[in-house]
Amino acid sequence: MSDEYYLELSENPVQFENASSVNNVFFDEANKQVFAVRSGGATGVVVKGPDDKSSVAFRMDDKGEVKCIKFSLGNKILAVQRTTKSVDFMNFIPDYPHLEFSHECKTKNANILGFCWTNWNEIVFVTDQGIEFYQVLPDKRTLKLLKSQSINVNWYMYCPETAVLLLSTTVQGNVLQPFAFKSATVSKMSKFEIELPAVPKPAKLSLSERDIAVATIYDQLYVMYLKHHSRSTNSPGAEVVLYHLPREGTCRKTHVLKLNTTGKFALNVVDNLVVVHHQSSQTSLIYDIKLRELDGALNVHQPVLPARSINPYKIHLTGPAAAPSQAPVPCELYSSSWSVFQPDIIISASEGYLWYLQVKLQPTLNLLQDKGKLMDFLLRRRDCKMVILSVCSQMLTGGDKGNLSVVATVFDKLNQVYKEYLDAEQAYTAAMESGPSRSSTSYKRPVRTQAVIDQSDMYTHVLSDFTEKKGVKHKFIIAVLMEYIRSLNQFQIPVQHYLYELVIKTLVQHNLFYMLHQFLQYHVLSDSKPLACLLLSLESTYPPAHQLSLDMLKRLSTANDEIVEVLLSKQQVLGALRFIRSVGAHDNVSARKFLDAARQTNDTMLFYTIFRFFEQRNMRLRGNPGFNQGEHCEEHVAYFKQVFGENALMKQATA
Repeated sequence: MSDEYYLELSENPVQFENASSVNNVFFDEANKQVFAVRSGGATGVVVKGPDDKSSVAFRMDDKGEVKCIKFSLGNKILAVQRTTKSVDFMNFIPDYPHLEFSHECKTKNANILGFCWTNWNEIVFVTDQGIEFYQVLPDKRTLKLLKSQSINVNWYMYCPETAVLLLSTTVQGNVLQPFAFKSATVSKMSKFEIELPAVPKPAKLSLSERDIAVATIYDQLYVMYLKHHSRSTNSPGAEVVLYHLPREGTCRKTHVLKLNTTGKFALNVVDNLVVVHHQSSQTSLIYDIKLRELDGALNVHQPVLPARSINPYKIHLTGPAAAPSQAPVPCELYSSSWSVFQPDIIISASEGYLWYLQVKLQPTLNLLQDKGKLMDFLLRRRDCKMVILSVCSQMLTGGDKGNLSVVATVFDKLNQVYKEYLDAEQAYTAAMESGPSRSSTSYKRPVRTQAVIDQSDMYTHVLSDFTEKKGVKHKFIIAVLMEYIRSLNQFQIPVQHYLYELVIKTLVQHNLFYMLHQFLQYHVLSDSKPLACLLLSLESTYPPAHQLSLDMLKRLSTANDEIVEVLLSKQQVLGALRFIRSVGAHDNVSARKFLDAARQTNDTMLFYTIFRFFEQRNMRLRGNPGFNQGEHCEEHVAYFKQVFGENALMKQATA
């Protein structure tokens, strides 16, 4: 069963003093910090963040119960709310006075519900009568009002990732008014209504903040509404309704996640997956909104995988009561003391742990049988490369050897992503080469994600091993290789020569020379110099490979030197000379190279013929049959004289 847990808690959690030893525990979503506050005399605060830099401990005067406490970005300024009328501030900037200063909300009779830092020195107070947006001036220990907005507020929610604040308005609380913050400015976005379940009159439902979460999924901002089961509608269970909230334009209901059960739920977003935790069954479900199952204008989604618990987690006991040899104890998963925060944080205040929720991809391989759907799912995940390559290997050599149509589907899905990346890279390069312009400044270098599986990845991790596997029929091996090449061609991706070499080696290994000949004859394997050289090396096994290689080199037309080298190495000196004459390059070739090759054949008449050819060339070009000193042919002239006599040398024509 352990290999089926596709969710786990991070191995190195953030540890803080648990709720039993402190008065209050607060979590700041923007900085991912936990504040453990202990009061009595002076107030002691221990702040724990994701790393040592963001962790700090300090004391402050006890001026009453702390309702909310948060650092601005970079731990520069601390804000503490103790009353409903004001917020206290303390500088943590080096060389600034470490004194507290306070600011009251400007709206009369308003109560502060809370506050959000939108920048290191910008803060928004949320009151029951609207928002007040301030700039904090730490050197002057005062605040400057940038903008205020009046609106009745029930509760609020802030998304630090996008700096969007959501206010619940109206009696039922289901009309949401978003505001977007950016460098000292605030803009009012389009308000929208959350559809509440129908209930029999005169009963009325109101929207609770417990049922709302805000998160970024696939770079888009969504408001997630947990719509509970309504007896009157006979619905089979609760659902999560996603409202897409664009920067400009209206917010629309775009996705519905069917939970198929009822009870208490909590939401996380991990690696662009919506995770729904169900307390009573102690299981979680995951949804991928890009795996579409269209139902009219809405996308209705079922869970991608069967419900599973989070992987069991053990806690190492610490403190004076813990014995050194004491074994770790199991953590109570889905505990009522758990608090869930966006996007991927789970906090157990009772145990003093903050975890990041993580998705494990390997277990999904056995839980999602449809290879096409599995590939769609994996290609959108962050750390997917090695898992995808293992799926490919398993598909070809494992117990579930895929049929060719499944293999083709998988290859096409991989190469579509590969092609999109290549096109983006090409467009970026072209934009950069064209020089600075308005259009080129908008081009960002494409990020090569792990979903880009290129030819070298497939060759190294999948195909080369696959061709060596015993017990796999060679016809299937060749069909798979050709299927991958077909897919690359379909997406107009130039095929690397090492893939063709793999095909040729496989064909030769199984003595399928007839098929090799056909592949070359009908240009199934594209011409290249490395391929031609490989064919030459096969001559002893398959003699026609020599001619096939020469034909290929001729077709390449840029490979004349290679063809000459190949023919000379085979001691086909006359053949090389004929070839050079056929392409009109005989006036420029090195005489010495041909004379060396002719000498090595120990055929004196062949040497005579080649020597005479170059004498005639010299005569035609320079009017003198002799060789220039720079041609370094003295040794061959001496040999010619020795064998044929000095009188055999060609005489210079006399006028």
